[in-house]
Amino acid sequence: MQHSAIASAYDTLAPNWQDGHFNASDGINQHKRALGFLGTHSTPGAALNVGCGCSTRFNALLRDCGLEVEGVDISDRMVALAREADPTVQVHRADICTWQPHRTYRFITAWDSIWHVQLAEQRALMLKLMGLLDPGGVLLFSAGGLDGPSEHTDSAMGPTIYYSTLGIPGLLQVIQEAGCALRHLEFDQWPQPHLAVIAQRAA
Repeated sequence: MQHSAIASAYDTLAPNWQDGHFNASDGINQHKRALGFLGTHSTPGAALNVGCGCSTRFNALLRDCGLEVEGVDISDRMVALAREADPTVQVHRADICTWQPHRTYRFITAWDSIWHVQLAEQRALMLKLMGLLDPGGVLLFSAGGLDGPSEHTDSAMGPTIYYSTLGIPGLLQVIQEAGCALRHLEFDQWPQPHLAVIAQRAA
């Protein structure tokens, strides 16, 4: 499934995040835990929200840590709604696999987003994101918590959407390969195989 199809699907789904049915607390505790690994820092840094969608629920948390918030998403409609909801945040309409940011980041979040990237591109994307971290920077992401690589499509939300995961062993391997340390890993929505992972680049 091409990434353009993912963009089209989320163009259609964008209103679902604004109709009051979406759980706005989803991922908040995991972000608080991940931000805690940053500690104190005298120089303000930047945060990147990968697959930011139109929800701005993480923005206040990031700002409270002195971070300048930036977003990137592949869906035109999601980007338009995100810019409307919080005009102070620069949101890029781009495919994270090919987009080249102009700076590095103290914090990167990829919550429920990068699992839509093709399995063959997952490892390279993970290395790219961790390579964009400042020394001591933190990456929080969610993934499918399976025992090995897997990919599938699902129509639970309406349009057919693609998902993939490197699996837990593969994720741990790429974190080590990127020169980062695993700080936290949990099945945060058990019994669903939804994995929350925190990695930190060496200071």
